Amino acid sequence: MTAPGDAGHRSGRRARRTVEGVSVPSSAPPSTASAKPSRTPATTPAPAGPSTSTGTLDDVVDLLRGRRVAVLTGAGISTDSGIPDYRGPDSPPRNPMTYQQFVGDEAFRRHYWARNHVGWRHVHRTLPNAGHRALVQLEDAGVVTGVITQNVDLLHEDAGSRNVIDLHGRYDRVICLQCGRVISRAHLADRLDALNPGFVESVAGSVADIEIAPDADAVIEQTSHFVPASCEACGGVLKPEIVYFGENVPRERVDRAFALVADADVLLVVGSSLTVMSGLRFVRRAAKDGQPVVIVNRGATRGDDLATLKLDAGTSETLTALVDALA
Repeated sequence: MTAPGDAGHRSGRRARRTVEGVSVPSSAPPSTASAKPSRTPATTPAPAGPSTSTGTLDDVVDLLRGRRVAVLTGAGISTDSGIPDYRGPDSPPRNPMTYQQFVGDEAFRRHYWARNHVGWRHVHRTLPNAGHRALVQLEDAGVVTGVITQNVDLLHEDAGSRNVIDLHGRYDRVICLQCGRVISRAHLADRLDALNPGFVESVAGSVADIEIAPDADAVIEQTSHFVPASCEACGGVLKPEIVYFGENVPRERVDRAFALVADADVLLVVGSSLTVMSGLRFVRRAAKDGQPVVIVNRGATRGDDLATLKLDAGTSETLTALVDALA
């Protein structure tokens, strides 16, 4: 159930997190006896095989013109808003926490919530960029039918997109794993402040320029004394309402995404390496059904060999150009 007044779409402004891929939590605690290695998808780069479908912007425009377009977005669309990604050409290696680690070890949960408590404010202030706004214009023009996003940052909704499927969940809500009660991340922040007075200030005072990870966590190590919050209703474990590595996307959400792709004429992939199967499956289904697939991404993706066209380019400038040509 949802706590009244707690978990609606952002009250005030911004609390967010972009993670493409499935996951949101951060790397393991500095030391813990039960630490387990991350799953391979967290750090494995997309294969770098040659693409046989490389095209130009004009080719993309010609293919999309007069067609209804479903869009799949990844972390690359939000980097221009200041949210880093996991697998971009310049991204450092990351080790996101797995679902099994989070639910199975209190030390991992403490480490996650300490880092997120410092870092989520950065994402809360993040604004949509030109790429997000271009998709709204393309939707208004009847070109784009909807957006499936692997990000949890809600930037598409904030830009004004109306038909959005948040495949991996959303950063602004927290759920109890025992009773299912949902609260807002902002409400949890107030509780964590009360449980850990002065924590944010002490960390900020010791780190001149705190690095923010792709999942909106601050890269800090002083987490062993942080006190996480439990569910106010039943005392259960609280978890961000997002899909972690090792966790399945809800079936109903997947079915809606498949239906969105099937109802369109073309699938346009923007800013995703397609490393995780949760996004790649839509490309595979479209290709299997004979539906054109266009990929716009900097660097290789796992779907390049299935693409009708692949454009190695930035997302904001490409989507803005598509508005000029099609809207």
